[in-house]
Amino acid sequence: MTLKQIICIKWGAKYGPEYVNRLYGMVARNITPPFTLACFTDDPSGLRPEIRHFPLPRFDVTMPTGTPGMWPKSRLWGPRLGDLEGPVLFLDLDLIVTGSLDDFFTHGPPDGVVVARNPVRPLERLGQTSVFRFPVGKLAPMQALFAADPQGIANRYRYEQRFLTHNAPGGVTFFPSAWVRHFRQNCQYPFPLNYAFAPRLPNGAKIVIFPGALKPHEALAGTYDEARPHLSRREHLAALFNGQRSEKAFAHLRHYLLPARWVAEHWRE
Repeated sequence: MTLKQIICIKWGAKYGPEYVNRLYGMVARNITPPFTLACFTDDPSGLRPEIRHFPLPRFDVTMPTGTPGMWPKSRLWGPRLGDLEGPVLFLDLDLIVTGSLDDFFTHGPPDGVVVARNPVRPLERLGQTSVFRFPVGKLAPMQALFAADPQGIANRYRYEQRFLTHNAPGGVTFFPSAWVRHFRQNCQYPFPLNYAFAPRLPNGAKIVIFPGALKPHEALAGTYDEARPHLSRREHLAALFNGQRSEKAFAHLRHYLLPARWVAEHWRE
């Protein structure tokens, strides 16, 4: 049986080892063995023994500044990734696995680059690199292109996922949209329904991603800001007028969030 290889990347202090350990637990519950999870990191302390770990791939460029993309992911685009060979499935640390991952290893060309579809810009053919599969070494030409002008590339494309979508050798194909759902776009109800209904887990979702500010622990708590507790409907509406809100009125209304209880079922080690 073919080995399923999953990779992730962790640098700096934003995410602790518990995120990698939790990802391993979610993967293990939702995949048919054999599989491996390999973490490329500058600090492997605290990782579960089942998790393979490698140093961050060497990539001697100055990362772009002033652009929103996660450009340090470009370290994974090189000709080698530890001792891994063949296709690997990259997963962000802050996503939730809610269904079987098996099909992510068979969908699309075996030697192709297969990416989740970005739902935020439905009119643009744009990938979302929270979830994507590629053969080790396939993206090396793209890494060389980026290395020649990192800041210029970032200024032009803004997000690394746009750069990947337009420059992956052989082009990209997409996983079915129903497999990878965006929490704010596909799970949270729009105003005013967000005051009546808690965020839902869409049928058929295998992965829920959390790009941007709102993260799983905040979705579970029912708040857009971890520094603020969940407010009742009355308290949140009252904040429109009592000076306790930090946003414009409509943004404040859109950002009311009832706790997504289903997060606790899936987002655990």
